Amino acid sequence: MLQMMQNKVTAEGKKEQVLFDKFMCYCNTGVGDLKASIQSADTKIPQVESALKSGAAEKAQLEQDTKASQETRRECKEAIATATSLRTKEAATYAKVSGDYNANIAAMGKALTAIEGGASGFLQTSGASVLRKLSIEMELSNADRDQIVSFLSSGSGSGYAPQSGQITGILKAMKDTMEADLADATGAENASIANFDSLVAAKEKEIDAATKAVEDKLTRIGNLGVELATMKEDLDDTAKAMLEDKQFLGDLEKSCSTKQVEWDARCKIRTEELLALADTIKMLNDDDALELFKKTLPGSSLLQIQVSNKQVRGMALAALRAPGHVDYRLDLISLALKGKKVSMAKVITMIDNMVVLLGKEQGDDDDKKEMCEMQLDKAEDDLKILETTISDLEKEIDDTKESIATLTDEVAALKNGIEELDKMVAEATVNRKEENEDYQSLMASDSAAKELIGMAKNRMQKFYNPSMYKAPPKRELTEEERITLNMGGTLAPTAAPGGIAGTGVTVLISVHGAPPPPPETFGAYSKKSEESNGVMAMMDAMVADLDKEMQEADIEEKDAQAEYEEMMKDSAEKRVTDSKSITEKEGTKADDEANLQKAGKERLAKMKEAMATVSVIQSLHKDCDWLLKNFDVRKEARAGEVEALKKAKAVLSGADFS
Repeated sequence: MLQMMQNKVTAEGKKEQVLFDKFMCYCNTGVGDLKASIQSADTKIPQVESALKSGAAEKAQLEQDTKASQETRRECKEAIATATSLRTKEAATYAKVSGDYNANIAAMGKALTAIEGGASGFLQTSGASVLRKLSIEMELSNADRDQIVSFLSSGSGSGYAPQSGQITGILKAMKDTMEADLADATGAENASIANFDSLVAAKEKEIDAATKAVEDKLTRIGNLGVELATMKEDLDDTAKAMLEDKQFLGDLEKSCSTKQVEWDARCKIRTEELLALADTIKMLNDDDALELFKKTLPGSSLLQIQVSNKQVRGMALAALRAPGHVDYRLDLISLALKGKKVSMAKVITMIDNMVVLLGKEQGDDDDKKEMCEMQLDKAEDDLKILETTISDLEKEIDDTKESIATLTDEVAALKNGIEELDKMVAEATVNRKEENEDYQSLMASDSAAKELIGMAKNRMQKFYNPSMYKAPPKRELTEEERITLNMGGTLAPTAAPGGIAGTGVTVLISVHGAPPPPPETFGAYSKKSEESNGVMAMMDAMVADLDKEMQEADIEEKDAQAEYEEMMKDSAEKRVTDSKSITEKEGTKADDEANLQKAGKERLAKMKEAMATVSVIQSLHKDCDWLLKNFDVRKEARAGEVEALKKAKAVLSGADFS
């Protein structure tokens, strides 16, 4: 019985050794694959990050260069506008100067012709008036100026016939001077025109170059945007995969390490058990022990205390379950008239003075009324003009604000469109990547399946149809192995093929995550000769189905890739177009905002001016309304007073109105 226990422990040890070896092989292969995947991702991530930084920097530089080119284009347009304005002013100045010179030269020629022909009456012509003017304006010597002035001041030219030669000479010199000045002015004008044309041509070339640069850079920015989005997706996928691999590697290493410790402890216990059993057997099988047992236990034998299977299971379970009037001045005259000592002459004088005063007051009222009416009319007209201007400005401001709001919405819509486009591109890239991975996985799986089926069929052919069996290619020996054989040595045993069922066939796709669990052991193979032909025919059908599936998958992959590339191209073109439209709309918006600010300032100035005008009108109303309203009453009352004073004077002078 002890020997049976010993044999059983030894057999269990061998069986567990096989399982442990498979598990450790699984650990070594999984750890190696995971480390290789992590190392590959660790190398790839800095490269992608560097490419992202480089791409982002290039994109930022392109955007900065685009703004610089747009600024250059704007400056060139402003330079052309400034030069055009200056050229217009210079042309107007030249037209006036050349017109004056031509008129003066023509008048001078007529004067020379008239003087040389001895024509009388020249001094009464317009030519003589031109000479008078020129004799004052042109730079001449005092003697020459006196000669011309004397000539022009005389009643006729005949009195100066002897001096006509001198005057003719002076006039010719003046004419020559003016012609020279005209020629200089014409030359300067032509040079200015040439310079202007040259400047405009140069600036237009700069504008064309800047426009082309902006378009090219916008295209490159769009393409870079797509590339950066793709790289970000790739970086994110790689980083996630590496993190998962590291986590799984840690778990796997921990599990393998734990399993090694457990195995070492198990081996130690088994060794101790075997040693105990061996020692026990040795002791019990000793000749002297046997002899002793015969003497002491003659009719008995050693009994084995057995433990039932139910008890063993119970102990194992327990172990496992162990976490809104009368003039007062007449009163003085009335008082004087009531007095007895005042002479009538004095009273008459007072009356005369009073009439004069009333007349003066009426004149003042007339003047003030005229002034008030005129100023009120003018102020009210000014106010109407200002109100109209303010209304126009407010309408312009409202229109500009609406335009700005519309442009803002359009720019926002375009930017949102670009963001959505980028998002769509990113999603399409992810989908394309997943589709490609599915395609690669399918092709790899189908290829592996075909190869495996082929090998399986070939293996059956070996047994059932040896003539159709294809032997594996002979092993090519290395130079070192040939030397070893030639020297009589032996080669190291060839490693058993890995892959599926030891055939060496593997599915060649990159898989992140845990390696598959170790395979279970297989039972005995049962040969069925009578079904071999049907099985091989089924294998051929399976291969045909796999070929058809691979062909369809290949066509679908090519179509999907072509559609993806066309979408990327259309997306890049749309992004460039939208980016260019955003730049143009933002420029228009900036101009509208400048015009809005200018209109706002002008409206504020006009409103202040209108308020000042209203204030003036209010002041005029305060000063003029009472006079305008009571003017006729005051005039009539004053006329009545004057009439009364005149009658009083007449009475005092002896008139009788009875």
